[in-house]
Amino acid sequence: MVTDFYSTSAEFYEMVAERHVRTSVGPLATALRGVDPALGPVVEIGAGTGRLTRVIADRLPTARIIAVEPSTPMRAVLTSRVLADADLRRRVDVVAQAAPELRLPDRIGAVVVFGVLGHLGEEDRARLWELLRSRLPEGAPIAVELMGGHRARRIEPIRMLRETIGTQTYEWWTSAEVRTPTLMRWRTTWKVLSGAETLREVEDVYDWATLSLEGLAAESGMTARHLGGSGVPGSPEIGVLTR
Repeated sequence: MVTDFYSTSAEFYEMVAERHVRTSVGPLATALRGVDPALGPVVEIGAGTGRLTRVIADRLPTARIIAVEPSTPMRAVLTSRVLADADLRRRVDVVAQAAPELRLPDRIGAVVVFGVLGHLGEEDRARLWELLRSRLPEGAPIAVELMGGHRARRIEPIRMLRETIGTQTYEWWTSAEVRTPTLMRWRTTWKVLSGAETLREVEDVYDWATLSLEGLAAESGMTARHLGGSGVPGSPEIGVLTR
């Protein structure tokens, strides 16, 4: 069974995704530079609500895209976004499979894996690398995003976001504990406020492997290149893997 890490807080995800695109679009555009759509579709693993799907489509206007999202509520928004856009509707296939079990065409032109790899254990990542190596031509990029920080560390509760919709205010709080030297347990809390009154709180807990780009290169047997990232929690670290 596919683990859905996002059902609990999916209703709030678009607020995070908007900021995520702003910090990721530059490095992602660099990673996709030179991709030849004739080699095969771009595979976006963990497409979420589809904001980066739109970025990929804009940067590669003739490419077909396979948008992979196993979370049902996230995929509902993704499908709605694709359906409402004539260009995306023509070029994007939305699929529900989890990363290790993907069924892909024999050849693909590039891969985008943002906000996903830390959810996968070592064996699942090994299966994913084997699959992608068998489908990608030499030099085709796998754009990867990491959360920042290569060893587990404790993070005290910090407010990451505050937005107003109508008369209500939404706050996103996050913290983390150390489970092992390479595994963190993140706790996120969404608060919906009306003035000083808390109308409701939604909490989510998940484990995340602290990975480095160099470590991914070693376990995948590929070459790594850094594209950007500050290592500050909430700011992505982005790189490219190539075979």
